[in-house]
Amino acid sequence: MANHKSALKRNRQNVKRNERNKVGRTHIKNAIKDALAEVSAENKDGAQSALKMASRAISKAASKGAIHKRAASRKIAGIARKAHQASASA
Repeated sequence: MANHKSALKRNRQNVKRNERNKVGRTHIKNAIKDALAEVSAENKDGAQSALKMASRAISKAASKGAIHKRAASRKIAGIARKAHQASASA
């Protein structure tokens, strides 16, 4: 446990930021799960809209600092690749 006043404040800030970032990461996971479900169901329109929503959630979390911008780019590229492959094969 922290003993100094500044360390106690830093601990409070870290707890608050961790909770805020956890919400953003959860939104990302749910958006990706929804997008992949639409892709596996071979629903073209649903997959495109889910892809748009997922990329928006990922970009927003990256801009807020919940995840790294390169990790966000990898996630967006991965789900976009799967969505485009599914729409091209159908």
